[in-house]
Amino acid sequence: MPPAAILDIDGTLVDTNYHHAVAWYRAFRQHSVVLPVWRIHRHIGMGGDQLVSALAGDDVEERLGDDIRTAEKALYLALIEEVEPMAGARQLIVDLKESGHAVVLASSAKEDEVDHYLDLLDARDLADDWTTSADVESTKPQPDLVEAAREKAGEGDAVMVGDTPWDVKAAAAAAVETIAVLTGGFAEAELRDAGACAVFESIEELRQRLRETPLG
Repeated sequence: MPPAAILDIDGTLVDTNYHHAVAWYRAFRQHSVVLPVWRIHRHIGMGGDQLVSALAGDDVEERLGDDIRTAEKALYLALIEEVEPMAGARQLIVDLKESGHAVVLASSAKEDEVDHYLDLLDARDLADDWTTSADVESTKPQPDLVEAAREKAGEGDAVMVGDTPWDVKAAAAAAVETIAVLTGGFAEAELRDAGACAVFESIEELRQRLRETPLG
């Protein structure tokens, strides 16, 4: 059997990373914590349960972490209608299914966000399964999300497709290789340094060169 394909959603299949960066910026600022947006972007892909302390320290996490996360959720949902799929995202799922791969879409977002993305990608009847925040205890870079997705795919070999170093590290912790794309705004060198086995500029380039990858 070919390996299962675990496809990260946010930043990989749908163009959300900069929307999230702005929402986090506004959420921190509402609580009198002003951070440069570029620094916030560097942490997009890390789970929200870890992002506040990583960016602003343990004291801010202890005092304000839950309030900042609640604010970010509402602020992001105000932007979610602007989110578009990456070019070729749905067709990548089609390509993988036609090649015999099980496809699981991986996200630690809440169910309502994942539902929106499934509709955006028209993927409900296409993907074999998907994850939400309900499937994980610890978020990326911990391996829970990748392990949950692999379990839904049938517990066999799997390959991740992601867009951030946090995706790559989470997959590595689960002993899963990662193919990375530049759609999340991270450099090729960063993704390779994190352990990506291949890096492509876009989902469309990945589709064209899929045979060169472990999903080929």
